[in-house]
Amino acid sequence: MTYNVHRAIGFDRRFRPDRIAAILSHHDADIVLLQEVDDGVPRSREMDLAKELAVDLGYPYFAVGHNVSLRKGRYGNATLSRYPIQRERNIDLTVGDRKRRGCQHTTIDLERVTGRAFRLELFNLHLGLSNAERQRQAGLLVRSREFADLDSQTACLLGGDFNDWRSLLRAYFVEALGFRCATDRHTLKGLRAIKTYPSFSPRGGLDRIYFRGQLRLISVNRCRHQLAKVASDHLPVIAAFEIHSRRDDGAKQLHAQ
Repeated sequence: MTYNVHRAIGFDRRFRPDRIAAILSHHDADIVLLQEVDDGVPRSREMDLAKELAVDLGYPYFAVGHNVSLRKGRYGNATLSRYPIQRERNIDLTVGDRKRRGCQHTTIDLERVTGRAFRLELFNLHLGLSNAERQRQAGLLVRSREFADLDSQTACLLGGDFNDWRSLLRAYFVEALGFRCATDRHTLKGLRAIKTYPSFSPRGGLDRIYFRGQLRLISVNRCRHQLAKVASDHLPVIAAFEIHSRRDDGAKQLHAQ
C-alpha cells in the first residue's frame, strides 16, 4: 500500500491520525509506504507519527526517512512492515535549491513467506512538483548505490507520490529500466493511471507503484473507504503480488487485503 497521508491533516484541516489508522487497519497491508509523515512537529502535536501508527496497528518493523527539517520537528517518508527490515537508508533526491525530497530504501526479509532466503527491495519516494525536477530526481535515484547495485531479477517495488500528472516518467521506468506499472488501467483511450488526487474527487494519478523481478501482480485498487475522502488530500493505492523464487516455480502471495 502507498499513501500520502498529508501529515494526517485532512480536508477539514483537522489533525486526525485516528482516521489514517482506521484506513490502514481496514486494508491490513503487509507493507505500507507512507509520505508526508511528521515527527516532532507542532502542527501534529509533536507526535512521531510513523512510530505511533506502527505501534497502534501492530507493525513490528518500521523505518523513517526524514527529508524536510522545520523550525521544530521534521517530516518525510515512512515504511511499515510485518516482515523484518534488514537495512534502510534515505536517498537524497533534492535538486538545487528546490524543496528537499527523498526516497527511502528498505530491504525486507521475506524468508517467512517463501520458506527460504528472499529479499524485497523497496523504494518509497516523494518527487517534486515540476517535470524537469522529477526527471532529474529519477536520474539521482537510478544512479544511487542502492538502486544501481540491484540485479534486474531481484524483487523490487518502487512506490509513492510521483506527482507525475502526465505520466511523463512512465516510459523511463517501464521502457528503460524494465519495470511494470501496477497502477496502470487499460481504457478505451489507452493506458491511464489510477486516479488518486484530490481524494474527494480524483483527477490525477499521482500515487503509483512500479515493480520488476520476481513479482507478479494479482490485483490493484484505490481505496474506496468513505473516510479516505477527507483523511488526506490523496487516496491510498493497494496492490497484491505473488512472489517467486528463482530456484523453483512456486509462488507465495504477498497480500494487501
